[in-house]
Amino acid sequence: MKVTALIIGRGNNTLPDKNILSVKGRPLLQWGGLAAKGSSYIDSFYISSDDKKILEAGKEIGYTPIKRPDELALPTSQSSDAVRHALSIIEEKEGEVDIIVVIHANVGTISTKMIDDCIRILMDKKASSVIPSHYKYEYHPLRAKKVLSDGTLSNFYKKNDEYISANRQDLEECVFFDHSFWVLDVKAGVKSEDGQYPWPVMGSRIYPYITEGCFDVHDLEDLAKTEAWLEKNEIEY
Repeated sequence: MKVTALIIGRGNNTLPDKNILSVKGRPLLQWGGLAAKGSSYIDSFYISSDDKKILEAGKEIGYTPIKRPDELALPTSQSSDAVRHALSIIEEKEGEVDIIVVIHANVGTISTKMIDDCIRILMDKKASSVIPSHYKYEYHPLRAKKVLSDGTLSNFYKKNDEYISANRQDLEECVFFDHSFWVLDVKAGVKSEDGQYPWPVMGSRIYPYITEGCFDVHDLEDLAKTEAWLEKNEIEY
């Protein structure tokens, strides 16, 4: 099977240049990129961005740059559209791809083992995607509230008089995506027409890969947490 790694990241962020801020002496995005470089399954490596500095940081570790159109690099742009755009260019060069490993440029808490585990699960389960996920019952959707027009709160998913247990252990099992990386089957996921929103490239047969969560970098404190995670897991390149 042909497996491709794709780093995605745009330059227009609230924290300026967050994808290339230094973590242990190298740009943040290179940690996930190098984790994929160590995979025994991945054949080719690409990076998609509108930002020249991000593309250059990817080139430094052997990733072929794909210039993302400006309309796919807005704060409102959808990541699924960026993945599909990049895949179309990759397949023009290399022919059909079977699996694409999408690495988010603002997450460094990724290991080669995690990536290879997810690829194996995708193959074994014939899944449309395998996504690192974590439990977060304090944010269970049945506990969520919506803000009404008068400023008061109401249950988001159930009527206010329907019973919902206050005990976390009584609630249905649920997970939240890490968004550190995605392992996607191209035919059943990226190119499917029945994918689950808001990330339709995942397809409709999604399996979780349970983790303790990740540090999706939004501020400088997240960079410090990322560095601590890398040191704890003894990840060096």
